[in-house]
Amino acid sequence: MNFYELFLKPYESYDNFQIALEAIATIFGVLSVYFSIKKNIWVYPTGIISTVLYVYILFKFGLLGDMMINFYYTVMSIYGWILWSKSSEDHIHVEVSWATKKDWFFAGILFALSLILVTLVYYYKPFIDNEFSMQNVELGLYHLDWANWLDVFTTAIFLVGMWLMAKRKIENWIFWIIGDIICIPMMIYKGLGITSIQYVVFTVMAIAGLIEWKKAPKANHAN
Repeated sequence: MNFYELFLKPYESYDNFQIALEAIATIFGVLSVYFSIKKNIWVYPTGIISTVLYVYILFKFGLLGDMMINFYYTVMSIYGWILWSKSSEDHIHVEVSWATKKDWFFAGILFALSLILVTLVYYYKPFIDNEFSMQNVELGLYHLDWANWLDVFTTAIFLVGMWLMAKRKIENWIFWIIGDIICIPMMIYKGLGITSIQYVVFTVMAIAGLIEWKKAPKANHAN
């Protein structure tokens, strides 16, 4: 398959409004990651714009797992915005730290609960797609393809990453890197070429974010 078939052909069936929404959501998503690297509280207002738009876009595409994670991002962005505001002396930048054993314990619980929850959502997806009617509907996971199962897994990864970021933990970037890499081929398969390119950018930025955040504790320790 060439570049046109992978990235442009799927958009032939989209209207200009859908394409514009995805482009705007991508721009604000990149801005959000940039502000996150800089430990700047603007990560949250820019992120909220992106995730709210993606909630709508993904709902229209029937990608429930992705839609749920972006809804969760929106809620967690509000939570993180409050935490970062309280932890920032200049109301703009924050200090970061490594995760504790307690943080990892809660992260593990969050990961497991996310896997269960998103799997349940897909189990009931035929019922949801049938406008919440059980008429001629067979529940189950038979309709899931490899991209849907990856969606379940990456949702859990990103939920943990978002929670660790709200707690200002350096390890959040590790989860973003893993999830972003997985999402690149998955989004191409789903026909969201612009979004797949966004995840390539996100991967590079997440690596930069990990390097940048790792400097802070060493500097604080030296002081």
